[in-house]
Amino acid sequence: MTTSKLEASTSSSSSSTVDVSQFQHTPFYCEENVYLLCKELGTKGIADAKGSDLFVVFISNEKKQIPLWHQKASYRADGVVLWDYHVICIQRKVGGRDSPLQHLVWDLDSTLSFPCALASYVAETIRPTFQTFPEFQRYFRIVHAPIFLRSFASDRRHMKDPLGEWLHQPPVYEPIVSEDGTVQNLNDYFDISATDVVKEAGYDMINAVFTEKFGVVIGENQLEDFFSQIP
Repeated sequence: MTTSKLEASTSSSSSSTVDVSQFQHTPFYCEENVYLLCKELGTKGIADAKGSDLFVVFISNEKKQIPLWHQKASYRADGVVLWDYHVICIQRKVGGRDSPLQHLVWDLDSTLSFPCALASYVAETIRPTFQTFPEFQRYFRIVHAPIFLRSFASDRRHMKDPLGEWLHQPPVYEPIVSEDGTVQNLNDYFDISATDVVKEAGYDMINAVFTEKFGVVIGENQLEDFFSQIP
């Protein structure tokens, strides 16, 4: 992922509940960072061992210009960055009789708490009520983590210029290859448009996120409602 400029102004604060430094992080390779994060959350016992309570979320649009706040890559006080795309992990949490259900967002590039409650992340990072230009509309591709971990592949070609030079230095480990031997399908995840958005939530949409290789795409005002319907 790469950045552009966006004018805006707010203030921010951050805190942490888990030591983010214990997770692998290579700047500008958010898709690979989240791939490894899902595996680590399961290994450490923070999530289900198979990642059944985790969902990988790609955020982008047709213009590849999405504003997100409280990002470490920002040079602004409000932490706003205009990414071409971004990837986060959302963990489904089941509440009990005395504790309300509170889904969690794991964003390795955020200055908010790690993890952060979904409602807080939407309000502080996505800010759906913030007035921006139509081309900055955000769409969310939600993929169940077990499917993503089997299917995702990237040979990092998107991070090279026309001369083959790196735009940003890649991770030190080998590129990720899918279980079926595919070496590159990253674009299939972050190429998102308004026509991909599922307009109505329901059984078919929830079922699709658990069965479809590339999950489902929803709009920014649907995110919290979507996760409230996941069993």
